[in-house]
Amino acid sequence: MFNKRTASALSRISRIRSQANAIIEAELSARGMSGLVPAHGSVLACLYANQGPVPMKSIVEFTGRAKSTVTVMIRTLEKHGYISRVRSTDDGRVTLVALAPRGVEIQKDFDEISTQLLSTFYGIMPAEQRALLIDLLEQVESNFTN
Repeated sequence: MFNKRTASALSRISRIRSQANAIIEAELSARGMSGLVPAHGSVLACLYANQGPVPMKSIVEFTGRAKSTVTVMIRTLEKHGYISRVRSTDDGRVTLVALAPRGVEIQKDFDEISTQLLSTFYGIMPAEQRALLIDLLEQVESNFTN
């Protein structure tokens, strides 16, 4: 049922993630973007996509991470001045997260790093293969969540 090549899929995914994180970390360091780690990218991507204060719940859904994990990331990003948190005026139980000026300032760098990373990830892979790869990864991911 398993051969050496198919059994190594998880190891391969792990190596790809490590290599991608190394690229991100090198770029963050080269650009002087202190206090950021690769995991913060999904939180920032959510805020850049929404262009305004976002409920914490929306960030949890966007990132697919546990609320406790997102809370820690938000605290770190706030500590380093990339985001700010405020209570919703409509519902005091809801925490809204917004980009702080420093978070807005790094959007160009964020976009450049993301573009570089995706270019490396996909290489010269044709669009059809990219779509197939995403379909297959979604299928694998659903195996763990269903």
